[in-house]
Amino acid sequence: SSQEQKAINEEALSVNEEFQSTNEELLTSKEELQSLNEELTALNSQLQESLERQRLTSDDLQNVLYSTNVGTLFLDMDLKIRFYTPAIKSLFSIIAGDIGRPLADLRPISNDPDLLVDAHRVAVDHALIDREVSGPGDAWHLRRIFPYRAHDNRVEGVVITFADITDRKLAAKALEAAKLEAERANLAKSRFLAAASHDLRQPLQSLTLLQQLLAQSTDEEKRQKLLVRFETTLGAMSGMLNALLDINQIEAGVVEAKAKTFPIAEVLDRLRDEFTYLAQTRNLSLHILSSNAVVNSDPRLLEQMIRNLLGNAIKYTKRGKILLGCRRRGDSLRIEVWDTGIGIPEDELHAIFDEFHQVGNVARESAKGLGLGLSIVQRLGRLLGHDVDVRSVPDKGSIFTVTLGLAAQVEPNHPVAAPLPLGAPEDATNEALSRHRSKIVVVDDDPDVLELLEQLLKANGHIVRVASDASAALKIIAGGAIRPEILLTDYSLPGDMSGLDLLVQLRANRAEPLPAIVLTGDISTETLMKIASQDCVQLSKPVKPKELIAAINRLSPGESLLVPEQTKASTVNTEAVAYVVDDDSGIRSTIREVLESEGRVVQDFASAEEFLAVYHMGGDGCLLLDAHMPGMGGVALLEKLRARGDHLPTILITGSGDIGLAVQAMQIGACDFIEKPVGRVELLASIARAIDDSHDIRLVDAAHEDAAAHVA
Repeated sequence: SSQEQKAINEEALSVNEEFQSTNEELLTSKEELQSLNEELTALNSQLQESLERQRLTSDDLQNVLYSTNVGTLFLDMDLKIRFYTPAIKSLFSIIAGDIGRPLADLRPISNDPDLLVDAHRVAVDHALIDREVSGPGDAWHLRRIFPYRAHDNRVEGVVITFADITDRKLAAKALEAAKLEAERANLAKSRFLAAASHDLRQPLQSLTLLQQLLAQSTDEEKRQKLLVRFETTLGAMSGMLNALLDINQIEAGVVEAKAKTFPIAEVLDRLRDEFTYLAQTRNLSLHILSSNAVVNSDPRLLEQMIRNLLGNAIKYTKRGKILLGCRRRGDSLRIEVWDTGIGIPEDELHAIFDEFHQVGNVARESAKGLGLGLSIVQRLGRLLGHDVDVRSVPDKGSIFTVTLGLAAQVEPNHPVAAPLPLGAPEDATNEALSRHRSKIVVVDDDPDVLELLEQLLKANGHIVRVASDASAALKIIAGGAIRPEILLTDYSLPGDMSGLDLLVQLRANRAEPLPAIVLTGDISTETLMKIASQDCVQLSKPVKPKELIAAINRLSPGESLLVPEQTKASTVNTEAVAYVVDDDSGIRSTIREVLESEGRVVQDFASAEEFLAVYHMGGDGCLLLDAHMPGMGGVALLEKLRARGDHLPTILITGSGDIGLAVQAMQIGACDFIEKPVGRVELLASIARAIDDSHDIRLVDAAHEDAAAHVA
């Protein structure tokens, strides 16, 4: 039994050891499980974070797709719908149940017949396709189809987007319309210039022929008739230029409406005085009815409108009557111009307000103007806010009306200005203005214009200094030769400075104001706007002397001055001799008559040889020399005189505009080079300068002789 007991104990010990080993294994397994559990917990946490990030990314992507106004379709390789954005509903009838359906099953609202073909092409070729497609109403979209690429750049379908380009299409349409309008305006401008060029060249041609007829005519009665025609042609040209300037200034915005309250009777009375005699000369009966109405408008511009209507009525009325009267209509006044003229066909009632449209003037006779009068009336009416209307019956007559507002009473101390051309100073027609002596600087690059302006202003008692450009004017003023009280300048001057630039610089260098008058022949919108922006008076060339003097008197701060009505512009040096050398007897005779009428002493010769046979050096004078003559030519004669030390001022006259000849003549020593035909004013101005040079040269020669005697 002791052995059994021992065997049991040993077995028990063995079992205990196994239990201990198992327990140790269990403890080890527990630790491993615990470690594995911690790893699983960490992995689970990471998985949750990844899922959260993916959810946020999905939400962000969904918000981006749902918030965009670009309609988008996502399709698989079989062109079945995988996803779409809400914006696509404006182009397709689509619902959530359409996911998985083929694109062909969708009913498009937009007009896009090439959609399926383009989608198949992109799925196969992987190329991007853009098209502009129209949608409901006036909507337009840029439809773009491109491949749907996975992360490994594999193509797994296509994406279709529709971007709204309606605004861009409308802008392009508006731009195209503006371009067409600009082209129409350009054509209208071309027509404007073509018509103006033709109509202005016609009277110029008439003037040329009339001048030749006057030069050839010896019959005094015939001369007077030609002079009347000459005056009529000049009047036609002046009227055309005024109309062109008026309509250009309205377009440029230079003409500003200055409304005030005044009695309409003041305008009617002036028009009665202006047109009564004209109507009588046409054997027409003109009645202008009085009115006690008080209106609110710009009196100057309103008067211009009515003047154009009256002038038009007289022009197109061969016999009968013309009536100007006013009717009250509530708080408005309707000014009516009736005539018994040729009338206007119904299909031309609106066209008559277009530029250059003239009823019954298919041949475009220059005496009937340019056809701008009614266009000016309509534009001024728009500027003033006055309605312009017309009624007419062909061969019976017409009625033109201007409707404007009535006012309660006349504003005190606001007399209505006298009638003026547009752009002229308001006292240009006032001949009773007091005159003043002023210090004036005149700047113009045209020597003839410069000299004539100087003579005109000096004849009116002003102190004048002249310059041919801005830099010369600045030197004269900086040198103390004159401190100008008025600047009279051409707008376009040679060099870098214009007349306005000169004015700005002069005003910047002085404390007191400097009044200025700017002359210009440039009627472009840009130029007129620049001049209008400065505080100065703008006068358009050709300016009438009366208007210029009136503008100067209005600006003049100088002392009062009484000027005789007729003052000689300059004192003629009666001792100076003008030698005329020309083989054409007619030209010699004409030049002699012109010069002798100015008190000049004239000697004329048929050839250079005749002149050299009798001419003796010395004394004041000048030589008018034809460039091309038989025998010794003009240039050869001038060279001969200069070779023997004779500095007689010489004016070379030629019938050809040969630049080389002009350069050669100036190099030899000619003081002027004039092309035929030469005008009277141009000729006299050139001779006056030459004789003044002759006197200066004689003084210099005398000083040289005296100095030589002293040296001897």
